[in-house]
Amino acid sequence: MSLPMKFWTLVVNVLCIPMHVINAVGLYEGYKRIMPIFLKRFSVMYNKKMHERKAELFRSLSEYIKPGGKLTILEIGCGTGTNFEFYPPGCKVICTDPNPHFQKYLDTSMKQNDHLTYDRFVVTSGEDMASVGDESVDVVVCTLVLCSVRDIPQTLREVLRILRPGGAFFFLEHVVADPSTWSYFFQHVLQPAWYYFGDGCEVTRATWKYLEEAGFSKLKLRHIEAPLVFIVKPHIVGYAVK
Repeated sequence: MSLPMKFWTLVVNVLCIPMHVINAVGLYEGYKRIMPIFLKRFSVMYNKKMHERKAELFRSLSEYIKPGGKLTILEIGCGTGTNFEFYPPGCKVICTDPNPHFQKYLDTSMKQNDHLTYDRFVVTSGEDMASVGDESVDVVVCTLVLCSVRDIPQTLREVLRILRPGGAFFFLEHVVADPSTWSYFFQHVLQPAWYYFGDGCEVTRATWKYLEEAGFSKLKLRHIEAPLVFIVKPHIVGYAVK
């Protein structure tokens, strides 16, 4: 990290001292009640801008249906359920999210997407999905989630555990920018404040490296530039097969 970057990151960290204190004494948890309201609005905008990317990504979901069966999808960090419209008719969906306050937004999304069967909503983190059985799902979906889990390798180990052999992990994530860009500079400088604004979101993660090291038998991954604000513009998109 360059000296100017270190300096301005320190300045932002100092400005965030009140938030650090609020978090340290446990009062930040109240933001989790507000976060779903913001995320609902953001998700609508994101889906409009990324509709073609999502449609292309999820077009091959039906390839993972077991012969004579139906597709079972587990979505990590389902949020408000904005991926539901892209899932093929008749599949069964298990939803997980660490924030229980998404429930009412999920209920609305489920009613709007009655082409799906909803199994259950589990309040849990991506690192610990013990309530989901080993090799019990065909597909795991994760969009804009690996930026905020506490432990990416453990989350991916859980993905591999619950996926059946030959099942696939579909992902769409924003990542750290190229070090030669101004986006990289501002991602690091603004990260201390962004962490609180995004409920634990980190824009400085090289998430693709964890995917490459996770032990999938096949990984298809592309770097893209999303039509979004510069701090979350760099994305990776693709799928990995167990």
